[in-house]
Amino acid sequence: MTNQPVFDRRALMLGAAGLGLAAALPAGAARAAIPMQGLHRPGVYRFMVGTFEVTAIHDGAIQLDGPHPIFGQNVEASDVAELAAANFLPSDRMEIGFTVTLVNTGEKLILMDAGNGAGRRPNAGRLLAVLGELGVAPEAVDIVALTHFHPDHIGGLMEDGKPAFPNATYVIGQVEYDFWTDPAHLENEQMKGRVELIQSNVVPLAEKATFIKGGDAVVSGIEAVESFGHTPGHLCYHLESDGKRLLVTGDVANHYVMSLQRPDWHVRFDMDKEMAVAARKQVFGMVAADKIPFIGYHMPAPSVGYVEPMGDGFRYVAAGYQLNL
Repeated sequence: MTNQPVFDRRALMLGAAGLGLAAALPAGAARAAIPMQGLHRPGVYRFMVGTFEVTAIHDGAIQLDGPHPIFGQNVEASDVAELAAANFLPSDRMEIGFTVTLVNTGEKLILMDAGNGAGRRPNAGRLLAVLGELGVAPEAVDIVALTHFHPDHIGGLMEDGKPAFPNATYVIGQVEYDFWTDPAHLENEQMKGRVELIQSNVVPLAEKATFIKGGDAVVSGIEAVESFGHTPGHLCYHLESDGKRLLVTGDVANHYVMSLQRPDWHVRFDMDKEMAVAARKQVFGMVAADKIPFIGYHMPAPSVGYVEPMGDGFRYVAAGYQLNL
């Protein structure tokens, strides 16, 4: 018996479609194409927490060498590389993103941190541009509540020497302010640059500021939570409306794998390493136990998710559609 060719039905259909397309094109005509557009990340994620409208705004991102020795300063580089590989991450390069939170309570428009500021870093400092795309004028912001005074959180408070949010009042942790405005820090070469930025971007706003501690309210339904360690007066903000909750965690965790799965690993950015470890365990222990969502300033955009217990740490679970319902 003569062997007959065996045809793949799907390949035959695709081939016929291609022939039809080729026949439709004039001889010698170039096929349409667009230039490659480059990397693009989610810029905005808006959802409701009870009656509060919350918008996570991507201020940009930087790429750098790591994660070791930025993360896991108290362990071997091989341990960090192994954890990265187990989570499908490279061991020699990493990305750090920046996410600012905007909360509309219906009565007040509250910005939590102010981003890097335009021109301070390549590929970051997009906050004002994104607010413009959303139709939110800087003048509309009523309150700027700060988690802490690192440059990527306060760089956007001033633009061209003037307040970027001219009608806003400010909510600032008293412990954080007292530490960073100590004149003695100007004598410390390692701290001098940050202290000078605080003098130019934060101190001029102090006359319009309310200074708070843990447990104090920003407005009804938004409360400060002490989480010292990353900086001496670092604060989180707990939102609650109509029985729904959200925690804005700032920099308690700086990486969704390294800081959460291994909360006891030391991080270069943390000023008091052991206090920061304790804060991570306490804050994310509560987030996991209460099964509430959080926004982490350096989580992968759009930076909204949950955690569940995982060994001695936590596993980050990015928000799906549950906050859209």
